[in-house]
Amino acid sequence: MSEPARTASVERRTTETKVSVALDLDGGPVTAHTGVAFFDHMLDQLGTHAHIGLAVEAAGDLEVDAHHTVEDTGIALGEALGRALGDKRGIRRYGDALVPMEESLAQVALDISGRALLVYDAALPATAVGAFDADLVEEFLRALARTGGLTLHVRLLESANAHHAIEAIFKALARALGDAVALEGRAGDGVPSTKGVL
Repeated sequence: MSEPARTASVERRTTETKVSVALDLDGGPVTAHTGVAFFDHMLDQLGTHAHIGLAVEAAGDLEVDAHHTVEDTGIALGEALGRALGDKRGIRRYGDALVPMEESLAQVALDISGRALLVYDAALPATAVGAFDADLVEEFLRALARTGGLTLHVRLLESANAHHAIEAIFKALARALGDAVALEGRAGDGVPSTKGVL
């Protein structure tokens, strides 16, 4: 008997944005078209280094700024993650990663707990990389944690370059998430909680 597909698609429409996310936790191509080139690059890093299939299409009010597009993408991605995980049976649940990007060093630890929380300790300069303001990293992560039911800890340990710092954070998130959603592969694995539910 084959395992059920761990996939989900979500569409989110507001007066400010239209976002669609398709997710396959067991791999596949990665594409991102949000109108914010650096954000697309970070989503590509996320899908690639988590070893998940990810397709993101977004159209937002970029004439205002990228805030709504980035936040709503995080919301939709978190919803897709929750749906694709289903009852979370057999997953590792926890993931952590320490990732360098040249002089930058980022650490991410997460728990697919159902208890949404972001602890964010990343002093990024008040700058932009292309059209992507550095403070949008925290907005994206908060939205992802909230709708994905993640307990998410993010620390930037070293950095002198905003591009490198943000990329290190996204790659560390990817590695931690990829580990957490992976199936343990042991016969009879249930929900990884003494409560019997997450």
